[in-house]
Amino acid sequence: MKTGDFTGCAVVLTIIALVPVVFNLLKLAWKCWRGLREFVLSEYWKVNLRTYGQWAVVTGATSGIGKAYAKQLAQRGLDVILVSRSDEKLQVVAKEIEDRYGRKTRTIRVDFTDGHSIYRAIAKELEGLEIGILERSHLPESPFTYFPLCSYVDQKITQVINCNILSVSQKSVIHLLCRGSGLIINISSEAGNRPHPLFSLYSATKIFVTYFSQCLHAEYKSKGITVQCVAPLLVSTNMTNNMKVNCFVKSASEYAREALNTVGHSSYTSGCLSHALQNMALTVLMPDWLRMSSFFIRPHILFLNAVHSELKCAQQFLLSRLEIHM
Repeated sequence: MKTGDFTGCAVVLTIIALVPVVFNLLKLAWKCWRGLREFVLSEYWKVNLRTYGQWAVVTGATSGIGKAYAKQLAQRGLDVILVSRSDEKLQVVAKEIEDRYGRKTRTIRVDFTDGHSIYRAIAKELEGLEIGILERSHLPESPFTYFPLCSYVDQKITQVINCNILSVSQKSVIHLLCRGSGLIINISSEAGNRPHPLFSLYSATKIFVTYFSQCLHAEYKSKGITVQCVAPLLVSTNMTNNMKVNCFVKSASEYAREALNTVGHSSYTSGCLSHALQNMALTVLMPDWLRMSSFFIRPHILFLNAVHSELKCAQQFLLSRLEIHM
């Protein structure tokens, strides 16, 4: 074989070898650009949420991420309909929003664990209003409490499904279709990105929220409706026992502010740069085979059982102190 033939083969092989390298570099560059736009440039390049409509409906609006979203939406110029199960807390949040941001509010008291019966009442309250944004973040209980599936009673399983699945899949998109525009924000969780033993029911219901949101966005984006799925990690709320805020744990107000900035830049988001980086790290350091292994699960069961025992002892101590004072 001639020298020229060897040179030609070497060039061809070099090109073949470079193709996947160049492809992966371009893929990495695209991801970096998307991350930069989603979490950095969005701070200065915000979507005007008023273009979606006058009113925003926020569920789980009396605490945590839902309350923080309600305040952020009011601060950005929208009137807010607050939905939660405590009428007293609803009135407190409504007054706070009206006094601080000067926006109109309405309240709807419902419990999303009750199932189908509540949605007719909600629809009636929303009649005639220019609904532009629907934000859904209600939770039945803390997912960070260990509940093996066998410990759930049937009613508890139904409540979790009603809250995390049934409520998200209701025909609320019809209100937005009639106007030809709108924004739906569904709060999922990092636990919905991959299977999480010990939080099986919560994890399974949250992956429904993720997939349902992504499918709805694909179906309705051509009709002017944006469906965004937000998947946070740890946020300091009552649900997480008000964990101390640090570089890994966001406050609810800061998280809601950063997550709202991503509207128009991403239909699926971790909500903030810190959580996006943590999600990437968990994907690499905690692969599914490790997370699903007995080696990983057993120490967690022991740890969580110990925590539960301590909490039970503390509860009994407080009850005994109350009995003494009574």
